[in-house]
Amino acid sequence: MLAAMTMPDSAFPHLFAPLDLGFCALPNRVLMGSMHTGLEDHARDFGKLAEYFAARARGGVGLMVTGGFSPNVAGWLKPFSSRLSSRWQVAPHRRITDAVHAAGGRICLQILHAGRYGYHPLSVAPSRIKSPITPFTPRALSDSGVERTIRAFARCAGLARDAGYDGVEIMGSEGYLINQFLAERSNRRTDRWGGSADNRMRFPVEIVRRVREAVGQDFIIIYRLSMLDLVERAQAWDEIVALARQVEAAGATLINTGIGWHEARIPTIVTSVPRAGFTWVTRRMKEHVRIPLVTTNRINMPEVAESVLARGDADMVSMARPLLADPAWAAKARAGRAAAINPCIACNQACLDHVFENRRASCLMNPRACFETELVATPARQARRYAVVGAGPAGLTAAITLAQRGHAVALYEQADAIGGQFNLARRIPGKEEYDEPMRYWNHMLAELGVEVHLGARADAGMLQARQFDAVIVATGVTPRDPRIPGQDHPMVLDYHDAVAGDREIGRRVAIVGAGGIGFDVAEFLTQPSPSPTTDIARWTREWGVDTSFAHRGGLDKPEIEPSPREVWLLQRTPGRPGRRLNKTTGWVHRAALKDKGVKMLGGVTYERIDDTGLHVTIEGEPQTLAVDNVVICAGQVSNRTLADELEALGITVHVIGGADVAAELDAKRAIRQATALADAL
Repeated sequence: MLAAMTMPDSAFPHLFAPLDLGFCALPNRVLMGSMHTGLEDHARDFGKLAEYFAARARGGVGLMVTGGFSPNVAGWLKPFSSRLSSRWQVAPHRRITDAVHAAGGRICLQILHAGRYGYHPLSVAPSRIKSPITPFTPRALSDSGVERTIRAFARCAGLARDAGYDGVEIMGSEGYLINQFLAERSNRRTDRWGGSADNRMRFPVEIVRRVREAVGQDFIIIYRLSMLDLVERAQAWDEIVALARQVEAAGATLINTGIGWHEARIPTIVTSVPRAGFTWVTRRMKEHVRIPLVTTNRINMPEVAESVLARGDADMVSMARPLLADPAWAAKARAGRAAAINPCIACNQACLDHVFENRRASCLMNPRACFETELVATPARQARRYAVVGAGPAGLTAAITLAQRGHAVALYEQADAIGGQFNLARRIPGKEEYDEPMRYWNHMLAELGVEVHLGARADAGMLQARQFDAVIVATGVTPRDPRIPGQDHPMVLDYHDAVAGDREIGRRVAIVGAGGIGFDVAEFLTQPSPSPTTDIARWTREWGVDTSFAHRGGLDKPEIEPSPREVWLLQRTPGRPGRRLNKTTGWVHRAALKDKGVKMLGGVTYERIDDTGLHVTIEGEPQTLAVDNVVICAGQVSNRTLADELEALGITVHVIGGADVAAELDAKRAIRQATALADAL
């Protein structure tokens, strides 16, 4: 992989071929897909949003799509969220479009009507059927209400053109209003907007037709088509094809691929989804339409995008989160510097999880994303000498950022490789994507000339002797002592030994601690090697995705690969383990372990460990788990020993990452903290 990523852009001829749309030509096949950031909701934030998009335009993206804007109040995602429905709302958008055009880019506004996904009591839908993911039951649109909604889409598109946008994307997938009209599960109407497949698709076709009438012929219309619903009572393949053809005839310029409804119980974008795991469905559509098709989901590196285009799966690739991680993604790939791309690892921790928590989106790997006007790196006024101790995510971020600003940096790491806890994470089945940060960090250390000392335990005396201006301590954590009698028994391992492969592990295992690390260890112990993440066919069978489309919605019965071990995942806290995992990924981990037969138990008291196994009390009942091994994942504490020694010597010290706060090894917090510190020094 690394060899391919160091080749010049001739290695990506399909990716950087222009795309002729008739009335305009796009410079390459990279579409920055729509992603809500939270900056769309208030015009006061449009200056920040403008710089966010301008940075990606300068980075060489062929075309961008904004986060979703509702065409009317009923279509809000939440009260007072992003909307473009009135003339007075046009002028603020000029800040965005002017900034993008000044940077040489093109941008489309996404028109998104939430329908029954609206998180407010004014929501509407084809039928009065509550969604499983929102608390409000929508009002069913009347016939005249449907007509008003179509006019609202057309009016929004016209306003977008007046605001300087190069086009619009009509959001017809992911289970939002248009998708709700198309599926029997949410459309039980008996009038001209429901019943037969032809009636159900009348709504989106009319929207595209009237939007084209409103904006003229020299304006991009992207239709986001749900090609794979992944829910029951959804569209059949022949209905999806028929809709695509009618959307093309109605005036769409491009058709973008939508995968899954938000209520679907099959993951579509998390780390464990194989790269380019759904491009097969776009390829299947290619023979049915003439306009260009865009494919999407888990396309994160140039060689992945190039292979998708080279084999004819699509005419363009859509990426959202990878362009959060690195706004210069396209420019780096074109210049033969793909190894310098800061990768998206599909963790969702700072992007989608933030959005669902009503926080501004950003990126774990790039905390400057959506904070371009606030987290600004400037050249150092005076070059200084800094030591960074610890080459985990926090230490690496600090070292690279300091070097980028012009400081001289020496990095010390007692292990033989950089990465810290990421070196363990990348061994977890489904987290193979964590290899990419290692590639990026190693490349940047070399490119920036950071003085790297591996297998080197830095001590206070040596650091004092080298007379650094300051020392950044990123020494991470040490495991917390769970204080279980018998924990020194030979059957007991800590999570590092379990995942690193230093010890052989038996067929019956108890895991003490059900936080993120405990779940990772459980997946490590229950997934066969190599994991389904590396094989699209295996992954689709395991999750029950029907690639033949014999069933509506693309759903089939999952074929679970059996676990090689019997595993108990235990926690002291009462309740269901995994409740505190991240919102958009936690359910995937819980479902995967449930399918593997993992026994997840809360409210456990650990009594002792001996030759017969792990003795526990659960709901007042003593039990003995006759296991071969016990893996301790009971948390961690900050390793501040070096920092304390340096402070005692009067040396200026900055403590970051796990050494500062140990809770759950929070890489998102650690990388942002390191970035902010390195910017300020």
